[in-house]
Formats: sequence, C-alpha cells, structure tokens
Amino acid sequence: MLHSPIEPFRSGLLTMADGSQLYWEASGNPDGAPLVWLHGGPGTGLHGGGYRRTANPNDWLIVGLDQRGCGRSRPLATEPVFDRSALTTRTLIADLEELREHLGIERWLVTGGSWGSTLALAYAQEHPERTTGLMLAAVTTTSRAEVEWTTESVGRVFPREWEAYAAASGRRPGQRVVDAYLERITDPDPEVRRAAAAAWCAWEDVHVSLDPRHEPYFTTLSADQQELLAIQITHLWANHGFLGDHGILDRIETIAHLPAVLIHGRLDVSGPLVTAWELHRRWPSSSLVVVDEGHGGATTSEAMAQALIELMPA
Repeated sequence: MLHSPIEPFRSGLLTMADGSQLYWEASGNPDGAPLVWLHGGPGTGLHGGGYRRTANPNDWLIVGLDQRGCGRSRPLATEPVFDRSALTTRTLIADLEELREHLGIERWLVTGGSWGSTLALAYAQEHPERTTGLMLAAVTTTSRAEVEWTTESVGRVFPREWEAYAAASGRRPGQRVVDAYLERITDPDPEVRRAAAAAWCAWEDVHVSLDPRHEPYFTTLSADQQELLAIQITHLWANHGFLGDHGILDRIETIAHLPAVLIHGRLDVSGPLVTAWELHRRWPSSSLVVVDEGHGGATTSEAMAQALIELMPA
C-alpha cells in the first residue's frame, strides 16, 4: 500500500522573526490537497523522507519540515547560540503557522507520529480553522502521566535496564529522572553531556523494544546526534510539552468536530494504547486503528496510507 519513493519538487529555509531558520520541503502534487507531516522525537528530523510514501503523490501536496533546532533547520539545539527558552510547543505551533502562510496554504490535513502527534494535536487545538482533519500514529499527548510512565514506571517491565538508566542520571533523592537528565544534558562539561545523552538514548531503544521486529535506532547514532536528540526530548518532556498536566485532553472539545484517524500499536509499551483510547473516547469524529506492532513500523505505515485515502477531501 505504500507509494514509490519521491523527491521534493521544492524546498527552502524559512527565516523566523528571531532569526531561526526552518527547513521545509514540498512533494507530490503542487495542486493537490495539502497535508503537513510532523516528525517525532522531538528532534529526530525528517530522516530520509519515508513519510512521503504514505500519501498518494497524485492527490496530495505533501509538506514536511525539520522542527526548530534539529535536522536541516538552524541553529541546532546543541549550538551555543540556540535559545532553549524558545523551544516550546507554542513556538513550534507559531513556526507551523508561519510556514503555512509562507506556502500560501489556507487549510491542511495535520499528520504526525509519536511526539509529532502531540504537536499535531496542539496545533489543531490552537488553529482548528486551519485544520481539515488529523492522522496520528503512535499517539502521544506528552502529559505528566505519560512522561512519568516512559521515564519511570515502565521500568517495571525492564528493571535491569531501568536501574542502569536511573543510576546514570545522577539524580538526587526525590528528583525525577527526566529532570536529572535535563540537568546533565545541559551541563557545561561536554563529557558529562555526552555520557548522559548516551545513557538516555540507550533507554530510548529499550522501552520501545517489545515488538520482536524492533531495530535499535538511538544507539546507532553518533554522539553529536544523541546529544541533539536528548537535549530536545528532556527539555520538552520535563515540561510536559509546556501543555500542562492534561493539556491535550483538557481541550479536546476544540477539535471534536474534525475527522481523525488514530493509529496505535498494541505492543507499544513505551506509550500504552490507553492514550489513543482515551482520545478516541472523547473525540466523536475520530476512529481508532489498533495494529499488532510496537511504536511504529511497516503495519503502522500501511494503516497511515489507508487513513489518508479515507481522509482525502471530497
């Protein structure tokens, strides 16, 4: 069901008011129905463009971007000039709006995976009039409960690995692991930062590993890439995406009228199915697709392709 690989027909760097530059690319049909893809992490970037294969390039104008601070956007979150105080969900939403206006798009389908699903939901809640619908995979809302599950409670499933991960955080008594890691990953000493980033990334590969088809990703990255990812993830997770303890769920009524397809793996122990279920339960116009997979994969991609057929504007 996936489409053949395609390359962007247009790309660029959009300069924001604060001087940051956002990398974006457009592929598919220039006159097609617009959709935007929001990558995960936060901080993974677009990778090689596999996201383009889920949408029919004859029907869709497919927009992708490297979110602020990562990928081909500049500056990177690890550069001294990067303003970490600007790395908030509200700023990322504003970046999306600036890009939409720059491309002359009136409304678009908002799609995303993992962290990208949180950002997609937050954007749609802020700008429902600019959103035709949502397609979300490996659904998260980055609530306090989800962050504490992924960084603390899921250690009950992987006790040996979690003990090593918690010990490497150097946390003080009573301090949350995610807060301790944020301190170490922003430490002035580069060796402290790199060691913390490596330990964080080792845990990232563990808590998504229940799917027998899982292949390590974070531990295959260079030290620079690990640090770039870890600083963004810990910053946004420690602050629960700057959305409040239950931010997304507390505002679900603002998008309850929009069509949505939520796709989630039953084997995704790192982000349990209950998050997608709770969203679906409160969202009358949504449908929930459960696949026998973990935190993404081939079956999820096929379900995304089918969802985009269903969400194609008439």
